Amino acid sequence: MTEKKLRVAVLFGGRSGEHDVSLMSARSVLSVLDRERYEVTQIGITLDGEWFTGANVIEAFEQGNVKGLNRAILPGDPSHSTLYELRVTDRGEILHKLGDFDVFFPVLHGPFGEDGTIQGLFEMADVAYVGAGVAGSSVGMDKGIFKDVMRANGIPIVDSILVLRGEIENDVNSVIAKAEAMGAYPLFTKPANLGSSVGISKCSSRSDLAEGLMDAARFDRRILIESGVKGVREIEVSVLGNENPEASVCGEVLPSREFYSYESKYIDGTSGLVIPAQLPKEVADKIREYAVRAYKAIDCAGMARADFFVERETNRIFLNELNTLPGFTSISMYPKLWQASGLPYPQLVDRLIELALERKAQRDRTERRRTA
Repeated sequence: MTEKKLRVAVLFGGRSGEHDVSLMSARSVLSVLDRERYEVTQIGITLDGEWFTGANVIEAFEQGNVKGLNRAILPGDPSHSTLYELRVTDRGEILHKLGDFDVFFPVLHGPFGEDGTIQGLFEMADVAYVGAGVAGSSVGMDKGIFKDVMRANGIPIVDSILVLRGEIENDVNSVIAKAEAMGAYPLFTKPANLGSSVGISKCSSRSDLAEGLMDAARFDRRILIESGVKGVREIEVSVLGNENPEASVCGEVLPSREFYSYESKYIDGTSGLVIPAQLPKEVADKIREYAVRAYKAIDCAGMARADFFVERETNRIFLNELNTLPGFTSISMYPKLWQASGLPYPQLVDRLIELALERKAQRDRTERRRTA
């Protein structure tokens, strides 16, 4: 008697500047999902937020042509927590039930996918899903709030200030003065709620800073300005688990450009990766400890990649950020670190699905009604 396949819905695309990165990650995830174990449905989300399903969705999205696909709808009603397909017939539009899914697997980077919004929909619909919940996702996504939480937990981070788009538009010189008060150039500007190095600028002068602020403000209304740390190594650690997370070996990024930019990550793939990173054991152990502490501090679940800076001369450690839906492309650090730690890519995806089901079982134990 054959075991029933798990029904998995993989979501990709999305309403963010990381839409194209999501497609690359989803292509990799879809390639390793074992069709003997899983019945897989693809759901693509356009830049306008429209959900589509059908045959060969990933190819349609890569080609930028959704003709022939059907709209998909997930109601936020737990009594109808299933996916529906909106079909156009001679009698008009009708809803067709695609069936109940065991797990939703969002491969959605950036806003509306990594920031707690779609996680809120999953929670309302009462379905199992891969990755962090609403709180962990939103705090991990907002770099300003995240850094405040790290400060409160005694985890070292670089100096930073948060400014609003309106402040930049109304009085950019005042913002520049506040940034320069942190210390000498270089400074980094970045959208508070984006990843994949989108909108990040290294600023070596006042004119660079003005341009960097305006560029970051294109992608978010909250902009982070960080002090640069000279002579650093970029070290990353993958974390996996729910209530008892584990950290992978450390890996080092060798940027081909001035910093680990979007282009070097996803376009030319020229940055080198050293796995495991050549670090003193006590430094590597401390990095892995900080990664797990940060993960627990924001109530993360499923997975995250922790990014660190390490000063070359002193080995001082600074946590930069925690990515709760890290890249899953063929050149992404997250799966490579687990590969080096003894967990191959296909088994990693299996484990993430198992963790999603475990977390759903924990949520189901929570009482929603007050008893006498």
